[in-house]
Amino acid sequence: MRQVTDKEIENRLRLDNPWWQAGQGIESDYLEFPRRAYLRGFSRLISESTVNRAVILLGPRRVGKTIMVFHTIQWLMDEAETSGRDILYLSLETPSYSGLSLESFVRRFQDISPRPQGTPLFVFFDEIQYLKNWEIHLKSLVDTFREICFVVTGSAAAALKTKSVESGAGRFTEFRLPPLTFAEYLNFVQKKKNLIIEPFGGDNRSHFTTQNIYGLNEEFINYLNYGAFPEAVFSKQIQGNPQRYIKSDIIDKVLLRDLPSLYGISDIQELNRLFNTLAYNSGLEVSLGKLSKSSNVAKKTLTRYIEYLEAAFLIKRIKRLDADARHFKRLTAFKVYLTNPTMRAALFGPITEQHEAIGQLAETAVFSQWLHNTTYIESLYYARWKSGEVDLVSLEPGTQRPRFAIEIKWSDRIVEQPKELRQLALFAKRHQLQRPPLVTTCTKSGSIQVEGLEMELTPTALHCYTVARNTLEHQQNQ
Repeated sequence: MRQVTDKEIENRLRLDNPWWQAGQGIESDYLEFPRRAYLRGFSRLISESTVNRAVILLGPRRVGKTIMVFHTIQWLMDEAETSGRDILYLSLETPSYSGLSLESFVRRFQDISPRPQGTPLFVFFDEIQYLKNWEIHLKSLVDTFREICFVVTGSAAAALKTKSVESGAGRFTEFRLPPLTFAEYLNFVQKKKNLIIEPFGGDNRSHFTTQNIYGLNEEFINYLNYGAFPEAVFSKQIQGNPQRYIKSDIIDKVLLRDLPSLYGISDIQELNRLFNTLAYNSGLEVSLGKLSKSSNVAKKTLTRYIEYLEAAFLIKRIKRLDADARHFKRLTAFKVYLTNPTMRAALFGPITEQHEAIGQLAETAVFSQWLHNTTYIESLYYARWKSGEVDLVSLEPGTQRPRFAIEIKWSDRIVEQPKELRQLALFAKRHQLQRPPLVTTCTKSGSIQVEGLEMELTPTALHCYTVARNTLEHQQNQ
C-alpha cells in the first residue's frame, strides 16, 4: 500500500506556508478579511512570551480562530519583524498529515530551513482536537523545544480536554475568542461611524451615545439573528437560512460529535433535547427539578450534561442571590444564558423587534458582551426573592458586596410606569451601590427617580456596545 512520501509532505508544508518565500505573506482573502478586535491582545501574548508555555486559542466553531491565526502570522512579519521562514503553520485536518506526530513536523521545519541556534521560532497547529492525546504531545514539545513558541487552536473538544486532564498544567496559556461582540459587529458592517458617537475624554463607561437609535436597534436585531459569527455577517445566503448553517455546522457538531465522542454519551438525543430546552429558556431561571421532570433525566446526569455544555462554549450559568445578596447553599435554581443570541435564532427562527422572545434575547445579548471580561464575568449573579428580582448583579470579589445592578428591558414603558422598578430601588438602597442602578430600554436615555433614588436609563443596544467596548479595553490592557 502506498504511503504519503516525505517529498509530498514537504511540498504540502510549503503550500501551507507561502511566507517561506521572500516577499510573500498570507493569502489575499485572509488579508482582506476584517480583523477581530482581540487580535492585538493575542498577538502581543505570543510575541512577548518569555515563559516556556504554549498558547491555546479556544473558542466555538466558526468564530474566526483560523483567520485570526493568519492575521497573527502577518502581524509577526510586519510588526514584530519576524522572518517568514521562522513561522510554521499547519492544519491537523489536512489528510496528508494524518498519522504523523507533532514532533515530526517540528523536526522537518528545522531541517527545511537551518538557522542559528536560539533563533525564536513560531509554530501554529490549527484544529488540535483532531489529534488524539494532543495535550500530552504538546506538553512534550514545550519541554523539548524551548526556543519555539507553540500556538494551537481548538474548539469545544479541545476546551473540554484542557478541563479533564492535568497533563498540561503549567505549560499552557488559554486565550478565549468569543463570538462577535456587538461592537465588533458594527465595525464589520461598517456602521459604527454612522451610529455611535464617541465620548470626548473622561470615563468611557457611560458616555457612548447615538444619533440614530432606530438605526442602531435595526442593526441590533440583525446582530441577534446572525451577527455573532463572522462568516454569517458577510453572507446573504447564511443570513437567509441561519438554521442550516449555524445549527448544522456549529451546534450539531458539538452536540452530536464532540461531546459524545469525548465522554461516551450514548443517548445523544437526550443531550440534544436538554440543550434545546435551555436555549429556548435563555435568560430565564431554570431548576434541576423541573428540567429533570420535563426531560425524564436524572438530576446527576443533568448536572453533568450542563457542565459539558458550558465547557463547550454553548451556555453559561449564573447563580442566584437573595435580597440580602447572600448565596444559596444549594444550587437548585439558576439562570442559563446562551453564549450568544444567534444560536437561539438558528434553532427557533429569526426574531423581530415585536417578537415575544425579544426580552430574553436582549438580556442574552447583554450578558454575552461580558464573556471575555475576566474581571467581571465570574462576579455576575442575579437576585431573586419573594417580592422582586434584579437581572444582573455584580459582587465585589473581596467583600462580596454588590457594586452595581442592571435591569434589562426591551421597552420604554418603564418611563411611564416607574413603580415597576421599586424593588430594584430598594435593593440598591439596601446595598448602597457604587453607582446608580442601570435600566435598559428600547429607545429612551437619561435618568429616572424611583423611591427617591436616581437610576440611569440607556437603550439596550447602546448598552451592549458600551459593555463590549469596555470589555475589549480591559482585555487589551491586561
